[in-house]
Amino acid sequence: MAAVSYYHVLIYGSEQGYQTNRAQIALYTSAGKTCAFVRFNDPGMAFENDYESDGIIRMHLPSSMFHSTLDMLRNEKPINVYFAQGRGFLGTGSIEAVGEGE
Repeated sequence: MAAVSYYHVLIYGSEQGYQTNRAQIALYTSAGKTCAFVRFNDPGMAFENDYESDGIIRMHLPSSMFHSTLDMLRNEKPINVYFAQGRGFLGTGSIEAVGEGE
């Protein structure tokens, strides 16, 4: 499980996007090492399976989840990413109190 400290957003233009993706959020550790790419696909675009290679997770989500994923990265801490059972997982690293606010 990697702790996410930084992120970088790319949004791809044109009808086809780029390499079957509409947008990508790259995730980095505190040391600046890439730990994951979260890629977003529009309806009708080819949808790849999640996988991990060379310690980097490639996770694929529908474009409709782009804003909520970016919102979580902007407003929650800590954030972790890991790969298990053929899927990428991205989430808060600890239990949070209900109604605590940002």
